[in-house]
Amino acid sequence: MSPLAPCPIHMDQVRLVRGTTTVFDGLTLRLNESRIGLIGDNGAGKSSLFRLICGLDKPASGSVSVWGQDAQSRTAERAGRVGMMFQNPDDQIIFPTVEEELALSLSPNGLPRKVNCQQAREVLTARGLGHWAERAIGSLSQGQRQHVCWLALMIASPRSVLLDEPFSSLDLPGRTMLDVEILKASQQVIVSTHLLNHVRGFERVIWLDKGQVRADGNGASVCAAYEADVAARCQSQHLNIG
Repeated sequence: MSPLAPCPIHMDQVRLVRGTTTVFDGLTLRLNESRIGLIGDNGAGKSSLFRLICGLDKPASGSVSVWGQDAQSRTAERAGRVGMMFQNPDDQIIFPTVEEELALSLSPNGLPRKVNCQQAREVLTARGLGHWAERAIGSLSQGQRQHVCWLALMIASPRSVLLDEPFSSLDLPGRTMLDVEILKASQQVIVSTHLLNHVRGFERVIWLDKGQVRADGNGASVCAAYEADVAARCQSQHLNIG
C-alpha cells in the first residue's frame, strides 16, 4: 500500500457501550495488513469490532474510519469500502434464489435486474456452479448458503472484507476451499475465528480479551500464546474442581 494511501481501517480511542456493558473503552487500532486474524473467547468483542467497522454500531466516543471515510458515513461509496459475511448466512441472505442473491451485489452498477442476473449466472458457471443459479436458497445446506454469501462479497468487491466465524458451518472440503479463496482474494481480509489453524499463518493476528488487545503480532506467536493461556485456565479449573 502506498505511504500516501489512507489506512484501510483506523480506530481511535473507541468507547462502545451496549446496555449496561462497556464493550470497548479507549480501543485504538490501525489495521493495515492484507490478512488479519481476530481471536479470543466468546464475548471478547470480536463481532462488536466488526459491527463498528461496518457502521452497524456507533461508538459512544472516539472514531472509526474505513479507507479514509467515517464508518458511519452513508455515502454511495460505502459498500465499495467494506463488506461483511455474518456467522449465520440466514442473517444475510435476502432473495429466494441463488442468482437473485448474487445479482443484488451488482445492483449498484445501475444496470437492469435481468442483466445482473445474467452476470450472476456467468459467475456461477465460471466456478462450475451454474446448476445453482435457479436453486432455492432454502434447498442449500448451511455451508452452501455460506458459499453464496462469499460469492456475493466477491462480486461486490469491497476493498476490505470481514468474515465472522466463516469456517464454523463448513466441512473439511469447504474449509479448505475457503482458505484458498481467502489466499487468492485481492482485498484486505479480516477473519474472526475460533479455529486457529486458519489464521496461524497470517501476517497479523489480534487476540481480544474482554474488549482489550491482549496480544498483537504474527499469527504463529499470537495463536500459540492464546492456546497456552487457554490450556493454563483449563488446568486451573480442573484443579479447582478436583
